[in-house]
Amino acid sequence: MNSTESIRIAIPADVATASRAARQAAEQTGFDRTRSYQIATAASELACNVLVHGGGGSVTVRAVTERSGIELLAVDKGPGIADLALAMQEGYSTTGSLGCGLSGVERLMDEVVIESSAGLGTTVRASKWL
Repeated sequence: MNSTESIRIAIPADVATASRAARQAAEQTGFDRTRSYQIATAASELACNVLVHGGGGSVTVRAVTERSGIELLAVDKGPGIADLALAMQEGYSTTGSLGCGLSGVERLMDEVVIESSAGLGTTVRASKWL
């Protein structure tokens, strides 16, 4: 993998592609197997949110050399998140799922920054450091 790979998220199979790219990047960066799979899981959750809630978009996986880590950037142009505090609560779901997506990403990664605007979409930047 290059140090940056952007995956277009348009169909369910793209979620698995993003997860696989994140795991491979994590392994190549030096993360152990457990942490590589945590990063892959976070990428899967973000990609799934982009597809289901944002109507598609992208997930970019980037090896961060300045600080030794992995950064995931999920971007969609969907409706945005109306209540971010509520969306971050464990178990909250607008689709009847388990509600582990964003709260799970926050638990699995070291830093998570979410920007969302009604009608303009959502951007989530999640980082994990070695």
